Amino acid sequence: MVTIKIDTSKQIKKMKPMHGGGQPPIGGKDMTEFFHYMTEAGIPYSRLHDVGGAFGGNRFVDIPNVFRNFDADENDPANYDFTFTDHLLKAIVAAGVEPYYRLGITIENQAYIKPYHTYPPKDYEKWARICEHIIRHYTEKWADGYEFPITYWEIWNEPEVQNEMMWCGTFEEYYRLYDVTAKHLKACFGDKIRVGGYASCGFYAIAPKTAFSAENNMIGTVPPSEHEEKLMRFFYGFFDYIKAHGSPIDFFSWHSYANVARVAKMDAWLHGELAKLGYAGLETHLNEWDPVAKEFGTAHHAAEVAAMIIALQQGHTDIACIYDMRTNTAPYCPLFDIKTHKPIHAYYALVAFNLLYKLGWQVECTADTEGVYALCASNGKQSAMMLTNLTGAEQALSIEGVDLTDARWHVLDQERLLSWSPAVRKLAPNDVVLVEW
Repeated sequence: MVTIKIDTSKQIKKMKPMHGGGQPPIGGKDMTEFFHYMTEAGIPYSRLHDVGGAFGGNRFVDIPNVFRNFDADENDPANYDFTFTDHLLKAIVAAGVEPYYRLGITIENQAYIKPYHTYPPKDYEKWARICEHIIRHYTEKWADGYEFPITYWEIWNEPEVQNEMMWCGTFEEYYRLYDVTAKHLKACFGDKIRVGGYASCGFYAIAPKTAFSAENNMIGTVPPSEHEEKLMRFFYGFFDYIKAHGSPIDFFSWHSYANVARVAKMDAWLHGELAKLGYAGLETHLNEWDPVAKEFGTAHHAAEVAAMIIALQQGHTDIACIYDMRTNTAPYCPLFDIKTHKPIHAYYALVAFNLLYKLGWQVECTADTEGVYALCASNGKQSAMMLTNLTGAEQALSIEGVDLTDARWHVLDQERLLSWSPAVRKLAPNDVVLVEW
């Protein structure tokens, strides 16, 4: 049995945008037919990375797509091709979503054959000026542009990744690119924008996997791989470099495809480690995540997503973006069916969280059973709770501290997609429950 205790009079913290997503659900009529799903789920951010397929579809977002000839004059608007990125960003903003712009390139998964755009720019200062003009186009109307509310500008993505899929240069070459670009952009725009990076691959070494015997008994943890240790070296090297060079940083972004228990450890570790390094209070964004990605379209996947959102809201992460919102490429389309392009289970976990998010404040809510995740929010007049069961067993449910006589109950499981339900007395494994009163 699990007991949930709630006190809506005790505010814990503001609700945070934990239900952002990666690239928008491009597809259908005018490529924006499915954008209404972002509006309906209250998606706060769409991170523009890997947009439109390999090489950014050769049209979207990426620096080589927007500024096609690096030897051209970066001050001449004629040398920029904003066409498809304009179309995309206008539709994102119209859907009520804020773009989160990654300045860099799409991952090149076949770089082992030949990398094209993963080499360091041959002129870092010029690359920074190109980024400046892209920002001016989308926020200051430069080159027949716009005044979109784009806060976050991220410098590159996963530069420490293996096999040159994202970066062919050395650690130090990326550190210098970040330094040059961040200083230039902050000199140009000041506090009008927030600049950061480096979209780390993650910190798996500090939350290692559990090892099991052939009889499925836990026998310890798996030692970090060389790649995982490399990620840690890059992290410490980056902060040593930017501290020594006075590089500005408004947010630090990172990624993880681990389960909720491991990610919660990474989140807590990162918060503490940044403070030790002299960056206490720095915004942190988990802007790529998706637990058990290959299980998309199942109740278990939705329960893992719901638990992750709850844990991140309760933890230190400031913004989270699931990877991602595409509709046609398995398994990295956790929110939509790849054939019908309609929402699937995990999408409704984000819908449930959005109802809490709109209430404004996380309030006291505790569950006494490990593996049951519970979160409550309130605006003083209305309240809602979201909970999910990852214990692997059925749990009788008891809720204390609030009167739920007239509450509205909704269940997300394998058959029901956040459907109305009578009052829930038991949580089946992988149930996600939303209660409003």
